Amino acid sequence: MGLESVMTTDVVTVDLDDTVIEVAEVFRERDVGSAVVLNADSEVCGIVTDRDLVVFGQEFVETLERTVVNQVLSPVVFTVSPDTDTHELARMMREEGVRRVPVVEDGDLRGIVTLDDLVVVLAEDLENLAALIRSESPSRMVVD
Repeated sequence: MGLESVMTTDVVTVDLDDTVIEVAEVFRERDVGSAVVLNADSEVCGIVTDRDLVVFGQEFVETLERTVVNQVLSPVVFTVSPDTDTHELARMMREEGVRRVPVVEDGDLRGIVTLDDLVVVLAEDLENLAALIRSESPSRMVVD
């Protein structure tokens, strides 16, 4: 299964030169905990999370109004295309230790897939497998 049915297409983005304060405002307004960071050419160059703002931003507490997201973001380890298989992506995310992966096609940001998205898909796969097993198992008689 490709990612088109799994990914979120309304991706929250911020610019590389946005301040930490501006990013925090976007998080609050959009009720999210992360955003894809784009450079001046609208290319994906990282992901910033609420954890980044708290943990790494603390170093800049005296200058938050001037601290740009480039100083605290998590650099993108990789992006994937929309036709990437969900199980393959789950393996890649586990190996890379990431919870969010931008989906890019022809250099354009198309969506984002989170670990939560994959858990939902994998849970549905397990439910379908369980239903198949139940339907093919012999019925069990209850003996008193």
